[in-house]
Amino acid sequence: MSIDIARTSTLSNQVIDEVARAVVGKRTVLEQIMTAILAGGHVLLEDYPGLGKTLVARSFATALGLDFKRIQFTPDLLPGDITGGYVFNRSEGRFDLRPGPVFSNIILADEINRASPKTQSALLEAMQEGQVTLEGESMALPRPFLVLATQNPIEYEGTFPLPEAQLDRFMIKLSVGHPDLEEEREILLRRHERCQDEVALNRITDQQIVQEMSQAVETVHIDPDLLGYIAQIVQATRGDRRAAVGSSPRGSLAFLRMSRAYAALQGRDFVLPDDIKRFARPVLSHRIVLQPEFWLTSQVADKVVDEVVARVPVPILK
Repeated sequence: MSIDIARTSTLSNQVIDEVARAVVGKRTVLEQIMTAILAGGHVLLEDYPGLGKTLVARSFATALGLDFKRIQFTPDLLPGDITGGYVFNRSEGRFDLRPGPVFSNIILADEINRASPKTQSALLEAMQEGQVTLEGESMALPRPFLVLATQNPIEYEGTFPLPEAQLDRFMIKLSVGHPDLEEEREILLRRHERCQDEVALNRITDQQIVQEMSQAVETVHIDPDLLGYIAQIVQATRGDRRAAVGSSPRGSLAFLRMSRAYAALQGRDFVLPDDIKRFARPVLSHRIVLQPEFWLTSQVADKVVDEVVARVPVPILK
């Protein structure tokens, strides 16, 4: 039996509540990641070490009932370490496929910018096409398939910045952020009370249910005027003087998918302008290539996005 919008909203919020048992005080971030999962997109988490990025990925995999693999990206990591390859079987006299960790539902690409560009590119086909090509043979990846990648914004020695082509494959870029005083106290209290590091989470959904929830998102209505609103915002990023290159059309599609998924998360079968504005920074900031004179200035891309959204008139829906 297919799942409707109401059921999608209920299950999604149950998943978020379950993950929130392990990840304290980050409800907004968890909602954004859950929205990306419903939209079928990949997430880039750029933040400092020790803020729970790995915990977020593992907790979502557990609550969603999906397979989870963690790949630690290092300078000596090879493409075959991600995709797998064919290994000669002496007893049978043939080559057998040994699948790599990419053949899973949720992949945590930890410190993705530490691997070489050749290794980073091993994820490009998987992220965009949902398949891997080995020895000329294309093999489909499990559905759903989500890459949740992390990178450290302050440690650049020995790293390889992600090329724009790969950044564009991430539907959104998020920052977890440090907890406030009360949240940090709550983290300590929960750890003290459970007497172990691991948080035992319950499974809320499974692979089939998650796919049906994503299909339900496709039934969410978006007004043609809002499609024009998305197009105007994305077009405006290309005309800003601080941007050498604005967002690609993939950014427009990400806006569409995220706004519909968020509406479903809220139990609505229609999109509001606020659903679009909510994801302006996560969808667009990493898709804007700044002029060289702004490279060393922090948060310029965010300012460009904020000013663009403030400048583009919001359509009045009937």
